[in-house]
Amino acid sequence: MARIAVTGSSGLIGGALVRALRGDGHRVVRLVRGAPSRPDEARWDPSGRQQEMTAAAIDGCDAVVHLAGAGVADHRWTTHYKQVLRDSRVLGTAAVAAAIASLDRRPATFLCGSAIGWYGDTGDRAVDESAPAGSGFLADVSVAWEAAARPAADAGVRTVLARTGLVVARSGGAWGRLFPLFRAGLGGRLGDGRQYWSAISLGDHVAALRFLLALDGDAGGGLSGPVNLTGPEPVTNREVTRVMARVLHRPAVFPVPAPLLRLVLGQFAEDVLGSQRVLPARLLEAGFTFRHPTVESAVRAALT
Repeated sequence: MARIAVTGSSGLIGGALVRALRGDGHRVVRLVRGAPSRPDEARWDPSGRQQEMTAAAIDGCDAVVHLAGAGVADHRWTTHYKQVLRDSRVLGTAAVAAAIASLDRRPATFLCGSAIGWYGDTGDRAVDESAPAGSGFLADVSVAWEAAARPAADAGVRTVLARTGLVVARSGGAWGRLFPLFRAGLGGRLGDGRQYWSAISLGDHVAALRFLLALDGDAGGGLSGPVNLTGPEPVTNREVTRVMARVLHRPAVFPVPAPLLRLVLGQFAEDVLGSQRVLPARLLEAGFTFRHPTVESAVRAALT
């Protein structure tokens, strides 16, 4: 079985991935920033100042999965927090990529988290991995984030950039905040509700990561570069609202107007109100099968 290093293992996606990999019998090394407190932990340095430490942590691994990064919706987007968001992605990725490149025996695969923020606001236009980068703060961060992974690719390591959409889960992420509101009958569309949301169930997201790691000979082993991790059927926020109300058997009569969102969320409101109609073209072409292809099936899966 494979030995796999994972950063961000305490997060929603990272934790689910670690459980799935261990369930498959793989050995997982959880990379942590502080002193290791468990046998399965190893320390790494997200700043990149102690490359030898990070290199030692991943030495001997067959694959490295890098998912660490500050939460986009965890705080108001002050100038300081925007720098935290950028640095946690760009510096951390650069540190891992440089450590991988420095090894004599490099891992076969570097699976690096990214985001569909790369595309900016696409409006009604559907985009896939062939689309150019968009504009705006998250697009700029995503471009720098992915560029920071280049040393690993230049060293000959298959490098996959997993551009993640909105993950549908009950216990975390954006959807983790939606469920309590809708259960309380306080849900509603955001803004005019016409903006597209590109969502994916947590189960499909983890399955896609495992597919891309190709530890069992999956076709995903032939992929490198950007891969969109979104469901195949993006829908508008208005439709998401209808689905949540229908599945939870609650009214959804409290729309949140755009000016109020901007007042409460600041600049982050532009991301909430922005439209991203993103398709997982490369996953589908490689033969990946979604268990929850629609938003409704993803929401129902999150409740089981």
